[in-house]
Amino acid sequence: MSMFQHPDYQWRETCFVYFHRDHRPQLKRVVQALEALDAGLELCNPQADERGYFESLTVVAPGNHAAMDVAYICGSEIREEAAKLVSELARADLQPDERNELQRILDCDGRFDVLHFEQIVDEDDAGEGAGDELFDPSALILVLAELSRLTKGIAVDPQSGVVL
Repeated sequence: MSMFQHPDYQWRETCFVYFHRDHRPQLKRVVQALEALDAGLELCNPQADERGYFESLTVVAPGNHAAMDVAYICGSEIREEAAKLVSELARADLQPDERNELQRILDCDGRFDVLHFEQIVDEDDAGEGAGDELFDPSALILVLAELSRLTKGIAVDPQSGVVL
């Protein structure tokens, strides 16, 4: 079940992890790596293809009042979207290492879409404005870093224009 269908969560942002599809991990490796983070993450609905390679997974971070849907995408549209993203993110003030990371994205033909959700908190129960104080994006950062490590990939937050 996608978190879009869960009434207690609302979508906040989508981040990407670009990588070469030869580096697509087995589902069991992803599950083991995320469990090893020991960050109180709950892994739900893990899906693999017929050969055991990662397809999708939902990650719930109760302590962060957040959740993530992670899905694997591949194909020619990834290269097209990567080229568009690189042109949008290329700025004159980029550091050389940031520019190099952006250029690496152009060679990628696989991607994890990481949809980040915030748990909706009833302000009557938690106090006015408490929802903003409870939501913590650190679980997203941990998951993006681990997926990048597993795939030798590049994590990108396209909304902020940041290569993570």
